[in-house]
Amino acid sequence: MRKAGFILLFFYCAVSNAQFLDSLHDIFNHKSSIDARLESRNSFIDNQIISVTGVRLGVAFQRKLRIGGGVSWLKSDFKKDFYSENELGKTDTITKFLKMAYLAYYVDFVFHKTKRWQLSVPIQAGTGFSWWKNDKRYLAREREKKYFFILYEPGITAQFKVFRWFGLGADVAYRFTLVNSKKIGEKLNSPTYSFKVLVWFDQLYYELFPNSKFTKKKGPAVW
Repeated sequence: MRKAGFILLFFYCAVSNAQFLDSLHDIFNHKSSIDARLESRNSFIDNQIISVTGVRLGVAFQRKLRIGGGVSWLKSDFKKDFYSENELGKTDTITKFLKMAYLAYYVDFVFHKTKRWQLSVPIQAGTGFSWWKNDKRYLAREREKKYFFILYEPGITAQFKVFRWFGLGADVAYRFTLVNSKKIGEKLNSPTYSFKVLVWFDQLYYELFPNSKFTKKKGPAVW
């Protein structure tokens, strides 16, 4: 697992440095647009597939560079049995659910783009907490000890554009968690992957309303 993560990290650094520095000045000279999206990524904890959901909000420059932040949380019900001795000297079994939530900032740079294909190197970093709860609901009030962690997640994304406003994509990455990750009792370091259905609502609007004032100002739709 660790070797795969370091290989992915090396690939990210090798590809992104030259491409990013060469194009950065030109990208920021163009107008920006809003980058808003929902995310769902799969990863592993103790060889079990779990899902992490999140919301992202940022800005996009020429659809080549996206910068922003958001919040993510563990969506799957990952549970574990804990054992404790009661007053009678007998062992009680308590089932608890793992919870994880974090704030993250992201940068996503496109290093290869054709009419339909696009390859980019996304990276996100942030901080959060993980903890165990007796109740599977996040909002249930319990005084559980929380463990702080630092997150770093480099990856690579492939995207295929079917129409000007619709596409399909997939990404793979590796999630590194630092500081107190061992104290939670589970290893949060893991490869992550996701498959995406992409809809560009601004491009769809330009296609449907080519003569509108907004389209004439911001459009037209482009590949």
